[in-house]
Amino acid sequence: MNIRLAQRDDVDALVAFNQAMALETEGKTLDPATLKAGVAAVFEDPAKGFYVVADNDGQIAGGLLVTYEWSDWRNGWFWYVQSVYVRPEGRGRRVYSQLYRFVKERAAAAGNVCGFRLYVEKENERAQAVYKKLGMEETYYLMFEEMLKQ
Repeated sequence: MNIRLAQRDDVDALVAFNQAMALETEGKTLDPATLKAGVAAVFEDPAKGFYVVADNDGQIAGGLLVTYEWSDWRNGWFWYVQSVYVRPEGRGRRVYSQLYRFVKERAAAAGNVCGFRLYVEKENERAQAVYKKLGMEETYYLMFEEMLKQ
């Protein structure tokens, strides 16, 4: 399996992954046009982040998005791991751990990353176990939000 930065040619796979993840985890169907524009926007503006994919002989087996948050407390960047999706047939085969290792290697090369964060559904115990196994810890923060548009 080849872990690599995603390319514009991967947009359709990433859109499909996001659709599948939203339906699987939250029972939501996302607007396809909005979602595709949102995924494509990452490729148009590197300040938004970057996607990483697991490519298995031309078949994208999984992917994730990394976005950035500046920490004034640490004078460094937190990289947020988002939009994690692994095709059902690839789960339990260390696809995510390979993606995450790739992200950690890029962060080490960048030299200004102070840590990694991600959101996970409270009920998704399987994913939580994977994240803990890879060295992540549950934080004591709660997340609040106010949506301005859907």
